[in-house]
Amino acid sequence: MGTVLRTTLLARERLSVVIQRLVTVAIDDADIERWVSAVLPDTTGELTVRVVDADESAALNGRYRDKHYATNVLSFPADPLPVALEDEDVPFGDLVLCAPVVASEAVEQGKTLIAHWAHLIVHGCLHLKGFDHETAGEAEIMEARERDLLAKLGFADPYAAA
Repeated sequence: MGTVLRTTLLARERLSVVIQRLVTVAIDDADIERWVSAVLPDTTGELTVRVVDADESAALNGRYRDKHYATNVLSFPADPLPVALEDEDVPFGDLVLCAPVVASEAVEQGKTLIAHWAHLIVHGCLHLKGFDHETAGEAEIMEARERDLLAKLGFADPYAAA
């Protein structure tokens, strides 16, 4: 049986969120949109959130980061278009989440699946906004922002010991 791609377009006033599911997960599209909106409230354009299996995640991680394994979330900021029509959604970026990695991490870290999904969507969106965690200082700033956003969404500190 072939893979079924289900795409859902969630139109917002300023940001369109396209959700592509190549893997079934028990996370609602409305929750994904709410988490994205919390991080990107004033963002314009189109964000694609793609839910994939380990093979696709590993292939993308290998191609773009030279790391040959599946990872929880990959963030791909879009290059600005030289010209866009007035009614055209310009690409903002893509998030690629690996469902089996997210699920196994949630169990390993003693978190609920929905809390871990929320954290990784927030984390990925912050990368799209230019946040990073390559240095201790960058990590401290990014993690503080994640904690603040997730608390506002009703989730516990993702970095607290389980």
